[in-house]
Amino acid sequence: MQTAYKCEYLNVGCDVDFDFSGTLVQGAAVLGYESWLAGFQATFDPAKSKITRNNLAIGYRARDFELHTHVNDGSEFGGSVYQKLNDNLETAVNLAWTAGSNNTRFGIAAKYTLDSKSAVNVKVNNSSLVGVGYTQTLRPGVKLILSALVDGKSINAGGHKLGLGFELEA
Repeated sequence: MQTAYKCEYLNVGCDVDFDFSGTLVQGAAVLGYESWLAGFQATFDPAKSKITRNNLAIGYRARDFELHTHVNDGSEFGGSVYQKLNDNLETAVNLAWTAGSNNTRFGIAAKYTLDSKSAVNVKVNNSSLVGVGYTQTLRPGVKLILSALVDGKSINAGGHKLGLGFELEA
């Protein structure tokens, strides 16, 4: 069962999930003001009478710049920065940290538009995973996507991934 309320600066929703493992009540709210967004999401378990999950996010968006931060369950903290440097080049950085485990994750990515129909993107993270992708628009609404994910820690061991995709827009 779902319910929602939307207006220009506010979006609130509630979802009640009836399942064999128990009922869960999930709620979310997003508030926007000018270039700022703030959101909160929580899950309540009536059988245990406690909140089992809560997430908070704050974001800012300008014409060619975006900033996003989040706190998940009070233990995972993270943020990302995106910037469109020019008409051809976009970059992004992502950082996350989990309290109590010193588990830090870091990633950086870039997208370079070759022409109006093709683009190359590259990403790398602190686990030495390197991703490369190529997108070619074959005609309006049809794209061909080639991708590869290489594990830089074990180049000779295998486990690398190759991808081929078609994106169809109706």
